[in-house]
Amino acid sequence: MIRKEIIIISAFIILMNSCRTDRCQPVDYVNPFIGNISHLLVPTFPTVHLPNSMLRFYPDRSDYTAYKMQGFPLNIPSHRSGRLFSLMPFCGEAGTISPNLTYTYDNEEIKPYSYSVYLDEHDIGVRFAPAEKSGIFTLTFPAGKEAGIILRTNSRGSFTVEDKAITGYDTHNSVKAYLSFEPEGLNDFRVYRADDRTLLEKGTTVEGNRTAIIISFPSGAPPELNVRYGISYISTDQAGENMQTVAGRGSDEISGRARSIWNDVLSRIEVEGGTEDQRMVFYTSLYRCHERMIDITERGRYYSAWSKNTEPANDTTFYTDDWVWDTYLALHPLQVILNPSQQDEKITSYIRMARQSGWMPTFPTISGDNHAMNGNHSVAVILDSWNKGIRNFDLDEAYDHLKKTILLETKLPWVKGPANWFDEFYDLNGYFPGLNKGEKETIPAVHNFEKRQSVAVTLAACYDDWCMAQIAGILGKDEDYDFFIKRSLNHRNLFNSETGFYHPKDKEGNWIMPFDYRIDGGMGARDYYDENNGWTYIWQPYHAFDDLIDMMGGSEAFDSKLDQLFSEGLGRSKWVYYSTMPDATGNVGQFVMGNEPSMHIPYLYNLAGKPWKTQKRIRMLMDTWFRNDLMGIPGDEDGGGLTAFYVFSAMGFYPITPGIPEYQIGSPFFSKVKIHLENGKTFTVIAKNNSESNKYIQSATLDGKPLNMTTITHDDIVLGGTLILIMGDRANHSWGTDAG
Repeated sequence: MIRKEIIIISAFIILMNSCRTDRCQPVDYVNPFIGNISHLLVPTFPTVHLPNSMLRFYPDRSDYTAYKMQGFPLNIPSHRSGRLFSLMPFCGEAGTISPNLTYTYDNEEIKPYSYSVYLDEHDIGVRFAPAEKSGIFTLTFPAGKEAGIILRTNSRGSFTVEDKAITGYDTHNSVKAYLSFEPEGLNDFRVYRADDRTLLEKGTTVEGNRTAIIISFPSGAPPELNVRYGISYISTDQAGENMQTVAGRGSDEISGRARSIWNDVLSRIEVEGGTEDQRMVFYTSLYRCHERMIDITERGRYYSAWSKNTEPANDTTFYTDDWVWDTYLALHPLQVILNPSQQDEKITSYIRMARQSGWMPTFPTISGDNHAMNGNHSVAVILDSWNKGIRNFDLDEAYDHLKKTILLETKLPWVKGPANWFDEFYDLNGYFPGLNKGEKETIPAVHNFEKRQSVAVTLAACYDDWCMAQIAGILGKDEDYDFFIKRSLNHRNLFNSETGFYHPKDKEGNWIMPFDYRIDGGMGARDYYDENNGWTYIWQPYHAFDDLIDMMGGSEAFDSKLDQLFSEGLGRSKWVYYSTMPDATGNVGQFVMGNEPSMHIPYLYNLAGKPWKTQKRIRMLMDTWFRNDLMGIPGDEDGGGLTAFYVFSAMGFYPITPGIPEYQIGSPFFSKVKIHLENGKTFTVIAKNNSESNKYIQSATLDGKPLNMTTITHDDIVLGGTLILIMGDRANHSWGTDAG
């Protein structure tokens, strides 16, 4: 492992040195190893794929520190979840090889567009290159020795021996993924059943749970062998068609194409200035923001887990794999700017899912709605997109599905089912009731681990209702607008004016006391909040910050509470705190950089009339917690949920309320940022005199006109404006004080 770490560190140095020339392209700044060791929970994975493509690959190991791997999955069906098929090359006689290989490995190199590694014991080199729904492995075996491949399903599946290929299927959460797999240029390979070494004739099928076959190559086979494959959710025939996209092309050609595609996507944002590490973290974050949602359209069709049929795509693209609780705050708003046409089709995909299932999903995957977390924030994604000019989807139909889901489906977290007693209580009383400390749960519908999350659910429902009210207003549904806008104020019912926190109440309407906002609520504070404590949930009424400021007693009190958030201690040893709050990593006081509900909080100083504090906090938080190293992500990255915050903040602005087409200005890392928009225009941020110490905005202009407010609009961006910030090393307490 010491040797391996030296190699990776050396690769970092070589890459950083190579990027000190004008020839370095954005893709060369991507370091897929950032965050591969987690602070407490799930690491990032060094994923090789094309932007938003169906096929994703990374080696089968637990994290970077694992010195053994189990082989190479042919696809990762959902972000950091599941394996479809496994490829395990070997050197030796097929009759003696174990069907359950593990490898130690060395000289691993991972780019967004390619993978290579050396397998120690078998003396085999492996290279991989991705296409959208297919891939190619180049295997280098010792000359003159018998060698082969083990193919395994990771769940229920089968393999069939064809004339020159292997076909089959594997299963992920009851959805079949089909395979067409072909060693190029070999007509005389043999295939054996792995468990008993039975030779399989052409046309033979083996089927079962975690079934495996051994493909044995003759000793005279070429030492370098290409094996290509295609994946499909429709059929083996379609998998074969998908495989043809890499037919007759080597891994270098395929990876070269993938590199070009990545470079085109990442080049949509150009940055100048900053440090090499900041550029690497920036472009790595932007790469992470293009993992999901994924395009599963295959020749004008897609398999729908919602209808359980193959559906026509009708000249559009069908996307899935989204955890909207994690992605609605920053990832979707970023894609609205960078890829509006694609965002249109993503929302149309959501509408199709709802049409086919009857409910608007929350965590759609290739196998259906995972229905995780709380709230139904697809409504925020839809409103935000509409209000920012994306309007080719059917807003009326989206609203109908959302209304049915929000009013008739239970708000209980992680529970998919009809409304129940809790929802009736909410409708009558305007808050979700919590249990008193020590009180046993008596309602079977409540999730065993996730609990009631009574405050978090109430606040999520208020924001969703505000979004519904805005859509109702757009559609001219005045009664619906009045209904939802009234419900959006329910957050007031849980605000404890004596403490300045959103505080749980029991079903009788009493505050649950005594209460410690740092630690109460059980594992992840889930009895009352969710993954974060009461300090984080002060700042959750995204739609009602003015109301929150008034309830706190004005801007000065609001500012003071923010200061206290960033300075309040844990109140106990770290190991005790994190044993209860494992998601709350990246702490600065009680602020949590490692979880999405905190991302907007540093920008709230702008609303308090203290934008210089936003500028100071943002620089410190990003420098501290987002770094070019193996632990450089402060929490679960969630497929772009967290890294989109970095992309926005490094550019110098952030959307604190999805649904409102404006952005709060922070403090950019770079002296110049150019966003090349889909409409052909370019939005530019210029930060003059910018440096590590010159983090404070002294003055600003937008399109040549003085700007003394902390916001820019979405139109300012898409019309190709230019924001110029004059930076200095001392806070300017008078800049940004005009009302927006």
